[in-house]
This record gives sequence, C-alpha cells and structure tokens, in this order.
Amino acid sequence: MSGSIVWIMLAFAAYMLLMIVIGARYAGKTKTSEDFFLGGRNLNGWVAALSAQASDMSGWLLMGLPGSVYAFGTGQAWIAVGLFIGTVCNWLFVSSRLRRYTICANNSLTLPAYLENRFHDKKRVLLLASSIVIVIFFLVYTASALTAGGKLFASVFGIDYTLALTIGAIVILVYTFLGGFMAVCLTDFIQGMLMLVGVLIVPVIAYCMVGPGNVIDILGDSGVAGGASSFLNIMEDSGSKVSLIYIISQLAWGFGYCGMPHILVRFMAVSNEKELKKSKVIAIIWVALSLSFAVLIGIIGRAFLYPTILGETTDISAENVFIELITKLFVNELHWPFIGGLFLCGVLAAIMSTADSQLLVTASAVAEDLFKGIFKKDAKEKTVLTVSRVTVVVVAILAYMIALNPNSSVMGLVSNAWAGFGSAFGPIILLSLYWKRVNLPGALAGIVSGAATVLIWDYLPIFEGGVTLGTKTGLYSLALGFVISMAFIIIVSLLTKKPSDEILQEFDKMKNMSEE
Repeated sequence: MSGSIVWIMLAFAAYMLLMIVIGARYAGKTKTSEDFFLGGRNLNGWVAALSAQASDMSGWLLMGLPGSVYAFGTGQAWIAVGLFIGTVCNWLFVSSRLRRYTICANNSLTLPAYLENRFHDKKRVLLLASSIVIVIFFLVYTASALTAGGKLFASVFGIDYTLALTIGAIVILVYTFLGGFMAVCLTDFIQGMLMLVGVLIVPVIAYCMVGPGNVIDILGDSGVAGGASSFLNIMEDSGSKVSLIYIISQLAWGFGYCGMPHILVRFMAVSNEKELKKSKVIAIIWVALSLSFAVLIGIIGRAFLYPTILGETTDISAENVFIELITKLFVNELHWPFIGGLFLCGVLAAIMSTADSQLLVTASAVAEDLFKGIFKKDAKEKTVLTVSRVTVVVVAILAYMIALNPNSSVMGLVSNAWAGFGSAFGPIILLSLYWKRVNLPGALAGIVSGAATVLIWDYLPIFEGGVTLGTKTGLYSLALGFVISMAFIIIVSLLTKKPSDEILQEFDKMKNMSEE
C-alpha cells in the first residue's frame, strides 16, 4: 500500500469517525419521535440552510453534474440554472408559510402528517398515499447516494465496488440510526461547508496549473464534439444545437424543490422566522456558488486530466471527474495526499448528507405516518422511536440491494426520484399554502396523478425494444408530471365540495401569524 493511499485513508477515517461521534452524542438526547424527526423545531439559521442544501445536492453535485458537463459540454448547465431558480423560489415562497402552517396544522412532524392535518383527512387516505410515494421514490433516491459512495471508494482505493458500497452504507446507517434529525442536520452542516470549500478551491488550483491561456486549446485537442467553442456554448450539447424540449426538460428540474420531503422538513424545523430569514440568504448564496463551480469542475477537469479521457481511454466513468481531478492534483502533482483526502471527503460529504436525510424521512413516513398514524394509533413514543430506527436499517438494506449494480448511473437514479417527488408533492404543497379553495379530493388526485405520470413515463416500456415515453420524446417526466398534477388538483377541487369553514379559518390563521 503506497504512502499516499495511507494518508488518504487517514483523512477518510478521521472524517467518518467524526460523523459517528456526532451521531453517538445525540443518541442520548433523542427521547421522542419529534426529537428524532424534527429536533424539537430547534434549528438555527446556519444549520437549517446548509443542511437543507447539502441534503438536497447529494453526490449529484460533485459527480452527476460535473460528469455530464465533462462528457457533453456546458449545454448540460441548464439543469443548474433550473435548480438555482427552484432553490430561490422554494426559500422565498414556501419556507415561511410551510413552517407556519405545520404549526397551525396540529404541530405536524412530517410532510404526510401536514397534508392530513391541512385537509382534515379523517380517513387518512392522504397519509397513506403520500407515505407510499415517499417510500417508493426514496428507495431509488437513497440507492443513488449509495451508488455514488461505492464509486468513490472503488475509484480512490481501487477496491471492489461491492466492498466500497458496503463501507459507505454502514457509516451513513450508524450515525443516522443513533442520533436522528439533529445528528443528521449537524453532520449535514459540516458536510455542506466541506462541499463548498472543495468545490471552490479544487477547480481554481487546477485552472492555475493548466494555465489560463491553455484551457481552450486543450479542450479542442481532447476531441470534444463540435470543438471547444461548442463545448463552452450553453446553447449546444454534444456539438448540436439544444432543442426547446431539451431546455424545458432541464429547467423543469427546478419544479422538484417544492416537493422534496427531505428539504421541506428543514423549513418545518427552524426555531423561528428570524432564523429562517437568515437561512434564505445563506442557502441562496451557497447554491449559486456550488452549482457554478460544479459546472466549472467539468470544464477544467476535461483540460487538466487530458490526455486521459474518462469513459474512453479508461474504464472510469465521466461521473468520477472530480475524484480523478483531486487525485491527480493533490496526490500526483502537489504530493499533498492528506489534503487531497480531505477534499475527497467533500465528495463523501455530498453523498452522505443526502442519504442520511432520505433514510430519516422514509423512517418518519413508515413509523410516524403508517405505523402510528394508521396501524397502531396508541403506540408509545418509545415504540415509535424503535420502529423508526428499524426502518432506517431496512430501507438502507433495500437501497443497498438496488445500488449493487456498479453500472448504475447516479444521474439517472437521481433524475427518476426527483421527478417522482416533484410531481407528486410539488403542486399540492404550493396550492395548499396559497389557494384556500383546494380540498382533500383535489390533493389526493394531485398526488396520485403526479406519481403515476412519472412511473408511466419513465418505467413503462411502451415502444419496441423496451423504450419508454421519456426516452422516445426526450421530455423530462417532471415537466409533464408537475403540470398534470396541478391540473388534477385544480379541476377536482373545483368540481367537489369546498373546504369547511374550519379549514378556511386555519388557512387565514396561517397567513396572519406574526413572526416570532
């Protein structure tokens, strides 16, 4: 084993040990289900902002997006534009109202519980439907994070993918199992800072080492489709002009934000609205910087790694561009393996910060919403807490099984899960906060139609050769699913009985709540 690998392993070991220590620290403080799922609504502005954005971006930020830009050019950056717009709108228009409404709506701890309480669903059909959607799509989403983790360990240490996947999954599982929401948020805060430092510093150093005047020449020599000018043109992708459907599909990623349970739960947990205002500014700055520099990693990585071309001259996927960039820069060129190891921990941070949140939200859907909400309404807090922790283990194992395929695309898995949540929950969350007339039948119709659209569009092999509608048309399922869900909610709500006076009064109370 080389000295460089030893130093990198030490950096990884120190980082993972810190995460586990944080989980153990909060294990004794987690007494109730509210502690486990919302941390007692006691998040400060910095932790809320960075934990929300870190859990949002996942391994996609440092693997999926840079890999796409590396392989196809800056035309892939339209996704980043859509996500930035979505982030800004989510913090400005959803965060405050959702926090207030979850308090008004019987102190709701989870997204399914909020929908049930918001619409006074006595039969609990919303609770059941939304919980099922969360479990289905978070299995895929968590698998994407574990896949990214497996690729990271396999690439850095040259170990078997399955062993690498197992190591990453165990660490995430341990601190989430022990500490619950506060452990997840604090670790996500640390991981968010680490991600930001890495994504800002690494491409800048690499750019300086390549030489400002050499990047375009090297890009041209590296064989990018259409040449360097096409590669750097946001209106071109793989050497061809981007279509309107392509732009719509990429921008549609922004719709997903208002339907992401692991992001929305951060809004619900902030201690007061003064802290929430601070969170908005921090989060928007963080996401603007991280998305811009993630695109830059793909561009600079193409030049810095040349003559190696990932996916062509090696078996290493283009999604590993940031990992390979750090390895070559800090291990081979600068001979600072421990520093390189810390930056590689930034990739691990991106992965872990999302996986832990997904495990926690899925656990809340099963334990709080299904187990206590439907099957055993008189369950004690200790029992719910135990079920939550068992669920974390079971979901991690199922996601691990999905992720066992080393050829799984991080980008593809994230894309499917993001579309599912955005279509099922995005429209109803928005309308529940801004339209008094929306009712229970409309909410149910929106959730079911949105989720069904994504499943049909992305998974049903309608055409010859197992081709789906999504592949055939090139239209991202979220763009269609969001519109269909919104239409179903509005039409069904208008065709059915208007909400009760009690629900309307609760809506007005939310609007008129003073800032704490």
